[in-house]
Amino acid sequence: MRRTRILTAVLALAAGLLAGTPPALAADSTAKVSLAADTYTWKNARIDGGGFVPGIVFNRSEKNLAYARTDIGGAYRWQQSSKTWTPLLDSVGWDDWGHTGVVSLASDAVDPNKVYAAVGTYTNSWDPKNGAVMRSSNRGASWQKTDLPFKLGGNMPGRGMGERLAVDPNKNSVLYLGAPSGKGLWRSTDSGVSWSQVANFPNVGNYQQDPSDTSGYASDNQGIVWVTFDESTGTSGNATETVYVGVADLQNSVYRSTDAGATWTRLAGQPTGHLAHKGVLDAAGGYLYLSYSDKGGPYDGGKGQVWRYATATGTWTNISPVAEADTYYGFSGLTVDRQKPGTVMATAYSSWWPDTQIFRSTDSGATWTRAWDYTSYPTRANRYTMDVSSSPWLTWGANPSPPEQTPKLGWMTESLEIDPFDSNRMMYGTGATLYGTENLTNWDSGGQFTIKPMVQGLEETAVNDLASPPSGAPLLSALGDVGGFRHTDLTKVPSMMFTSPNFTTTTSLDFAETNANTVVRVGNLDSGPHIAFSTDNGVNWFAGTDPSGVSGGGTVAAASDGGRFVWSPAGTGVQYTTGFGSSWSASSGIPAGAIVESDRVDPKTFYGFKSGKFYVSTDGGATFTASAATGLPSGDSVRFKALPGAKGDVWLAGGATDGAYGLWHSTDGGASWTKLSNVDQADAIGFGKAATGASYQTLYTSAKIGGVRGIFRSTDKGATWTRINDDAHQWGWTGAAITGDPRVYGRVYVSTNGRGVIYGDTSDTSGGGGTDPTDPTDPTPTGACAVTYKITNQWSGGFQADVQLSNTGSSAWTGWSLVWAFPNAQTISQTWNAESAQSGSTVTAKNVGWNANVAAGSSVSFGFTGNWSGTNGKPTAFKLGDQACTVA
Repeated sequence: MRRTRILTAVLALAAGLLAGTPPALAADSTAKVSLAADTYTWKNARIDGGGFVPGIVFNRSEKNLAYARTDIGGAYRWQQSSKTWTPLLDSVGWDDWGHTGVVSLASDAVDPNKVYAAVGTYTNSWDPKNGAVMRSSNRGASWQKTDLPFKLGGNMPGRGMGERLAVDPNKNSVLYLGAPSGKGLWRSTDSGVSWSQVANFPNVGNYQQDPSDTSGYASDNQGIVWVTFDESTGTSGNATETVYVGVADLQNSVYRSTDAGATWTRLAGQPTGHLAHKGVLDAAGGYLYLSYSDKGGPYDGGKGQVWRYATATGTWTNISPVAEADTYYGFSGLTVDRQKPGTVMATAYSSWWPDTQIFRSTDSGATWTRAWDYTSYPTRANRYTMDVSSSPWLTWGANPSPPEQTPKLGWMTESLEIDPFDSNRMMYGTGATLYGTENLTNWDSGGQFTIKPMVQGLEETAVNDLASPPSGAPLLSALGDVGGFRHTDLTKVPSMMFTSPNFTTTTSLDFAETNANTVVRVGNLDSGPHIAFSTDNGVNWFAGTDPSGVSGGGTVAAASDGGRFVWSPAGTGVQYTTGFGSSWSASSGIPAGAIVESDRVDPKTFYGFKSGKFYVSTDGGATFTASAATGLPSGDSVRFKALPGAKGDVWLAGGATDGAYGLWHSTDGGASWTKLSNVDQADAIGFGKAATGASYQTLYTSAKIGGVRGIFRSTDKGATWTRINDDAHQWGWTGAAITGDPRVYGRVYVSTNGRGVIYGDTSDTSGGGGTDPTDPTDPTPTGACAVTYKITNQWSGGFQADVQLSNTGSSAWTGWSLVWAFPNAQTISQTWNAESAQSGSTVTAKNVGWNANVAAGSSVSFGFTGNWSGTNGKPTAFKLGDQACTVA
């Protein structure tokens, strides 16, 4: 969507980067670390979309192979059999969170198994790390990475231009990458392993959205923005001779090399005064098409043009669908029909009102038709129908006046692609979803084509807060851009986001612990109230009244009985109210901007935290008193929660690497705290249903424990911890919120900054914990075992498989080694969550450090990618030591 995606990511960045305090209070020396193994299944709570899709890339040599990139939520591959998207960058970990922002994708037409992603979220200080080029030889199932000596900006201005990354269609070991920030044009000659700057490229770009922006965000030079090869000027195995490059320079936007990059010149006769967002070459027709805007996008753009360049004669022709004087938008989305030379389409990406526009020409731009026209203003005639039944929230619950319609055709429509193998299929990205059609050519025959969301599996919301009440809907979410949702079924898309009002971003929500029908949420809105209430568990909402000075949502807390609320909004100090916010009073004794939460038992007790101090109110939020406790994190990168069912039982997570950082526990309402010695760092804390036989609720945290970053669970009050995710499921930054489900043991909901709401379910339904790896009496792996071997993805010459090893005996394992033989001479290329070795057809897979311990009745999983030829049969026998395992 708009500004909120930037703000969400910046807030997310704060975790772990703000200043901390000196060492904290005395630790609990009795706690032990137990990184036991457990097998979790991870899925998204379905929303389908929810964010900006700036790039779609079809492979030019293999049918149905397509990729999509998002600005902060990773990359995806199209799965034709299910017509869904598969996430490809979930393995990006906490320290590399910026690599979930994808500035460009390239799919290799010579070897379709190869795909490349240029990653990095911000070019300014918000992202502390440089960008990288990730390369995969198995369609994104696994990756190798080359770090770059500069930053990339998947969520920066200009991110809809491109593609900045391109593979030579004749010699696929050659790639080009356009860099921002004045870093120029870069080239790899070894399939992306190493990169060097093209020293003689003459222009590094100079366009800045706002040179006066001191944050470095809008003032960054948008740089080199696209690379396009003319495949007709090369032969197989030899570098393509003619290469076109787009530069963010209003006067000098297109350059060309005719000697495979040895020399470069500004393309003569080109139009000036605009930026070339896209350059698409139709080699069959002999034209380079260019879409221009006066701004870099994706939000801004007031004037635009479309041009055609004849590659043989050097002739430029203005083929704009609309005279520039009549535009109030720029052009960006641009595509040609590879099956029908001369068919070209473009989008008015920055036409926010009344709708975006899509233009189509079947005569190389000589004449155009529009996706919609006015019949008699404000009445519109559409060449399309829209079916959003799979994502009904795309109507936004709106009832606009003509000429606006709901759902909209789109906005921020910078990506538009016709399937190179199917003239009827087109996909395009918007600020909220990815749309597509499979009967596009009806446009040309005078009929209507049908547009539907083609976005299932692509989840791109940034999550600010999560709640799982003890009754009613299992999940309530506070999200950037689309507000938030009430999920009654995690496998289905909710019919509508929270409305009345629709916050652009919900920053915080809470429910009354003993009356879960009472829910409150706060958020950001350009104009209107910033708080809303529900008395039916989030089904229906009504707006509250803002106190004076409120400018943003902040955080909010509901009393345990729902009779009062405490709100810490942006723009003014902490406030409290009885009833539903018709009037507010200022709280005393607590600073503005404090994080607020409620005790889950006592309706008069509320808590706050600000800059290393914990605050307590026992009079319903009227007055707060600072706790005498010291040693808590000095910054505000903190999340804390009170435990349901126990007055004064509070857990606090947060801090920074240069000060106090970890997990603290108080049983006296914050008067004193104990820091858990077995938690290195923690950023969010939540509670869920207790394990069988346990007297305390299950704890969940996004943390670093035992030197490992991950999602952890404790069933014994933090004495021991189980890492429940793995290296293939990390999702970048997960520090905003986490909560267990009070009704389902083992279920946990995890926030991400761009991959939506992730939830995990355990295979350990008994609620067992695991064993202590420090205990020498733990038995070695003996007894019964079972194996499930599943091929999860297969392509020409390669495949991906998951193996689940279950301890079906009565004793725990403290280490394991599984052996099998491939029946068809397959070979393993990469393994995760296990160490593997192969001799001939025989494979040995051993535990890694954190998943050595497998309790009786529990399972452990690992995965690998491999190679095959002819037949890819499954192994039929597995052995754990001398024990043959049952094969499921």
